Amino acid sequence: MSALRRSCLLAAALLLSACGPTVDLSQGLQVTILDSGWYDAGIVNGQNKLVPSVTFKVKNVSSQMLTSLQVNSLFRRVTEKDEWGDAFVTVAGSNGLAPNAESAALTLRSQRGYTGSDQSRQEMLANSHFVDAKVELLAKYGSAQWKRLGEYPIQRKLIDKQPEK
Repeated sequence: MSALRRSCLLAAALLLSACGPTVDLSQGLQVTILDSGWYDAGIVNGQNKLVPSVTFKVKNVSSQMLTSLQVNSLFRRVTEKDEWGDAFVTVAGSNGLAPNAESAALTLRSQRGYTGSDQSRQEMLANSHFVDAKVELLAKYGSAQWKRLGEYPIQRKLIDKQPEK
């Protein structure tokens, strides 16, 4: 067998092995929300800043390895349809997330939030003009399209800024 023919057969075998069955992530991933709330983003331009935050885990409940698994979040105020902020995280790189495996805890925070200079952070949460938020989580793996996992409310509670380690 010629070297060219062996190379072609090897390439074809690799392509076929990479083309396994696709997984519908809305069914193949299980989301567990661990915490949500309003993260103390510190002082920005002389004002207290709070941003919506969600911490969660995902579990691969499919029978397939999910390589290059990513989660995107879209934050919205509950009274609006337009996106207010977003965040993105890689759950599992080229090693993938194995069947029945669960990710580490993942935290996503919006870049946008509320600011206030004359109120404490707790007073900001209690303000009559404060509008609650929600987060929509979407996932994709490999070259698959983004799939909606669900929408979750952001609790109206303060998440303190963690000290640097």
